[in-house]
Amino acid sequence: MATIGIFDSGSGGLSVLREIRKILPEQRYIYFSDNAHCPYGEKSAQYITDRCRAITDMMLSEGASAVVVACNTATAAAIATLRSEYALPFVGMEPAVKPAATGTRSGVVGVLATAGTLKAPKYLNIKGQYADAVRIAERVGKGFVELVEAMELDGPHAEAVVRASLQPLLDEGADTIVLGCTHYPFLLPLMQRIAPEGVTFINPAPAVARRLKDVLQGSGIPLTDPHPGVELRSSGSDTTLKKLFTLI
Repeated sequence: MATIGIFDSGSGGLSVLREIRKILPEQRYIYFSDNAHCPYGEKSAQYITDRCRAITDMMLSEGASAVVVACNTATAAAIATLRSEYALPFVGMEPAVKPAATGTRSGVVGVLATAGTLKAPKYLNIKGQYADAVRIAERVGKGFVELVEAMELDGPHAEAVVRASLQPLLDEGADTIVLGCTHYPFLLPLMQRIAPEGVTFINPAPAVARRLKDVLQGSGIPLTDPHPGVELRSSGSDTTLKKLFTLI
């Protein structure tokens, strides 16, 4: 038997769960939305790390064999600490700068992420590896998390909010844009409508799903469970969580 814990600051990590279930459909999952403390993007690294510890403790009490930190900001702030303090495997998010740098035709890569992710050493290190090969333009997806948590995925207001952060990247010539927050894929159809033809958006979630499978196999953790399914939990209201879950 195996249980996989997955958590995010809110409901956005469901975009990661969606990809994980495509390759591990017979597994048991606990998904935790820390929406009472969402968003994480502007909070201190210590605050986020404390929340991650509390969530991990809960996952362990429920028998989790591995934990996916399905939040870029939490990964950047806390995953090194979690790995040093807990004796179970953790899989985190990583801004997909490498495939973006390889795939760009214009030589300009756009990164949409939270403020916490963009200033984190983990991201800055990855960015530095490719800074000589391509130009990396960055923008905080201001208001994106709030749109998703409010289930406002389309409409004039949502389009205005998304355009305000996306258009500057397009204006700088970015033809490949990295989605550096797990909430952002839920706004992808809107982004694709705003962006001109030929712009590619990279969602790192499929790579995270593949990494989780490798980690489970390497750790001897079963890839199936006799009682597969998803248990949804949250630190606040679960209304959005349940609604977004129906979209995956």
